[in-house]
Amino acid sequence: MTRGGRQKQRDGAERRCIATGEVRPVAEMIRFVVGPDGQIVPDVLGKLPGRGIWVTASRAALTRAVEKKLFSRGAKQQVTVPDGLVAELERQLVARVVELIAMARKAGRAVVGYEKVKGWLLDGTARVLIQASDGSERGKTKLRPPEEKGAFIGGLTASELGLAFGREHVIHGALAAGGLTQRIVEEATRMSGVREDHGGKAAGKGTKTI
Repeated sequence: MTRGGRQKQRDGAERRCIATGEVRPVAEMIRFVVGPDGQIVPDVLGKLPGRGIWVTASRAALTRAVEKKLFSRGAKQQVTVPDGLVAELERQLVARVVELIAMARKAGRAVVGYEKVKGWLLDGTARVLIQASDGSERGKTKLRPPEEKGAFIGGLTASELGLAFGREHVIHGALAAGGLTQRIVEEATRMSGVREDHGGKAAGKGTKTI
């Protein structure tokens, strides 16, 4: 198991999505298992026992899997899909990203606040810029993420970022290289895919994959 509580997948592991038929890296997918009661359960941490059923981490793929009853086909048995499965998955993914950012903050690898974030960006300490999806666009454009891919996370709201940093609301944050940063980017990318175009906005449009 890797630091942060998720089992280490072998390098280059890929799985086929039951909704799209595409073969993709496991980092871009959501694993589900069948519970003892025959109900489909999301396995966000990748630790639950049982045969995995894989769906691309996008709202469209997940919605198709539910509406077309593809989980039963993937499980090769009749299963029950709970009401609100996609919404519950989104909640779990958000909680996961918030938890990981909080862990990075406690380890001294994350800062919050415009001036501190600006300082980290200027001196090269910042590996990833984090900005609230509902923050002022004018204010957010004053900070630019590092040039490399995977350098921006924009799928969390100000209140959700506040939970990660122990404050009521947060607009600007940054992560240093190393530690949990790679894991946070991966999980934020999955979260943003599930949130995309939900509620009339693409909450994770700015999140890039490493």
